[in-house]
Amino acid sequence: MQLYKTLISFSVTGSLALASSLSVYQDSAVYRYVPQNIFIGFANNIKVKCKGEEIVLQTKPTCPEDARLCKERGLLKETERKLKAIQANISALNTFISLPQPNTFEAQTWIEAARKIGEEQAELSIAETGFKSELQSQIQAFRKQAPVQKARYLTQKCNTGLEVDLPYGQILFKTYYEAQLLKEQKIRVTQYLSVTNRSGIDMEAEDAMFYYRPAQQRISPIHFSPWVVGKYTPQPKRLYVKKAANRRMLSDGVIPEMATPIAEVNAAVPVAKYLSAREYRIKDLSLPSTGEPVTVEVTSWNAPLHCELRAYPYRSTMAFHVCSFQPKTQIERNSWKIKEDGEIINDHARGEYNKGMYHLYMKADLDVKIEQRPLVGKERTTGIFGSTVRKRDGYRLVLTNKSDKRKKLLLTERIPTSATEEIKVKLLHVKSENKVDYSVQKEGELEIVAVLKPHETKNIEILFEISYDKTLKIDY
Repeated sequence: MQLYKTLISFSVTGSLALASSLSVYQDSAVYRYVPQNIFIGFANNIKVKCKGEEIVLQTKPTCPEDARLCKERGLLKETERKLKAIQANISALNTFISLPQPNTFEAQTWIEAARKIGEEQAELSIAETGFKSELQSQIQAFRKQAPVQKARYLTQKCNTGLEVDLPYGQILFKTYYEAQLLKEQKIRVTQYLSVTNRSGIDMEAEDAMFYYRPAQQRISPIHFSPWVVGKYTPQPKRLYVKKAANRRMLSDGVIPEMATPIAEVNAAVPVAKYLSAREYRIKDLSLPSTGEPVTVEVTSWNAPLHCELRAYPYRSTMAFHVCSFQPKTQIERNSWKIKEDGEIINDHARGEYNKGMYHLYMKADLDVKIEQRPLVGKERTTGIFGSTVRKRDGYRLVLTNKSDKRKKLLLTERIPTSATEEIKVKLLHVKSENKVDYSVQKEGELEIVAVLKPHETKNIEILFEISYDKTLKIDY
């Protein structure tokens, strides 16, 4: 019984050790698997280890015929062979035409021969152009899948797990979100992970991990150093010389000026910044090196949704729908695809966190027209000796609802705000034919609520006053 348990333990341990895995970081990737033969793929700039020891790779012109990328390259080579055959025929035909002609000939025979030669030249030229175009397309398609056309092999077989280190750019991943608008003011958020393989190695990973962080992070040791205060001692001025002049001194002993030293540039791999490390896991991932993204759903959840129609007329006259919700998981990317009843209403929507909620900018409302028209301001001087200028200024908002539905519009507007006690700003009124609901926030922000009936046009007038000493000049 004890022996049976031991054998089971060895079996489980061995299967775990031989399991294939993939770890993808922002600067590199590591693929671990048990190879069936010594063929690796059409890879470049990779490091391969067996039992922790690096193995030297070799390049061969041939590759296994059952390998997918080998078949792709075979089609490319066949097109290249056909093109060379056509070009050889063109060269042979041109050589035949250039041969010396007989002194006497039958006119009809030569006319017929010239016609056939011309037809053959035209057919060969068309065929050459077609094969050139096809070959170029196949080369580009293969380059999208693999960095090189030469097959890479191990110099020795590895019966244990093989570890392949791939550089940045050969395996890439990103996340994106899809929002499905549901009934009863709810939203369904689905997060996807999109993975692209261009390494030239077709991969099958039982366990794949994706990290939004680099694999290599250089952190230098930091030790305490005291902050010393003492008597000021002027430091000697440093003199620099240009690099081109370092090999010589001027005859009068003066050292020529040197350009400011430039720090050594390290060609670091671009790394995205995130507030916290995020990671994803995919089981049984099939990732062929096709250059096409493989998309996998990560998570999905529902949340209550609150939507409103907003506009910022001082910046843009476009009204748009904004929907807010409390995310159940952290939103890591602000690019969205929005659907309603299975139809895409915005393929490039944007979102953001603000005041503890996530706000999704859904779509523009083309039925609402907004205009901002300036009001003519007047200046008057007050004070005992007329020393204070009071200038009235403002603008009028013209809102039009062109649809057959009622619209409730939340407008964010502004009046000037003063940065000094010498200039004062006062809101005089926000008025319309009917009462207007508005509030004044910090820094001159105005929140105005406008309700528009179907096909209604409403005017809202905002008037403010700026007072300042007449000796001052103001700008706003």
